[in-house]
Amino acid sequence: MKRFKKILYRILAVMVAFFLFLVWYQYKYSMDDVNPYTINAPTLEKKLLIATQGSDFKDKVTSGIVDHFKSDSVYIEVVDVESLNVIDPNDFNALVIIHTWENWKPPLSVQSFIEKYGNESNKIIVLTTSGDGDYTMDGVDAIAGESKLSEVPLYINNIIDRLNKLLM
Repeated sequence: MKRFKKILYRILAVMVAFFLFLVWYQYKYSMDDVNPYTINAPTLEKKLLIATQGSDFKDKVTSGIVDHFKSDSVYIEVVDVESLNVIDPNDFNALVIIHTWENWKPPLSVQSFIEKYGNESNKIIVLTTSGDGDYTMDGVDAIAGESKLSEVPLYINNIIDRLNKLLM
């Protein structure tokens, strides 16, 4: 019976250690919420939605896109990816979704939105970040990479090039 208790305690200790690791990992690598905001008047003809998650990398990419288009006649709406469930892509000329790959999959809100709307006439641009930099959803022509701050300008330029075709 003593041996059984030792084995039970060891299993329990491993389970507790694994649970603590999961809590730490979620805290360390989870994305921040994004406070929604808009730029320019919603009555403008051209409309751009950026759905993103909060991190230094994603904030800089979002700011770069917003800075590029804010002086143009483009209405820009920035929301957290969790708000995608209330977004109708038909209300926008272009949509940019910036998300990270979490627990070996995209956020549920992103996956549900893409499954519901597909690529909506090729007007959805997806930037997916992950540790390896090569994860994307099946059937989605996404820009994929690691969240390296040194590469922010490359991602901004790539997204802007695609957006110019949709907004100009």
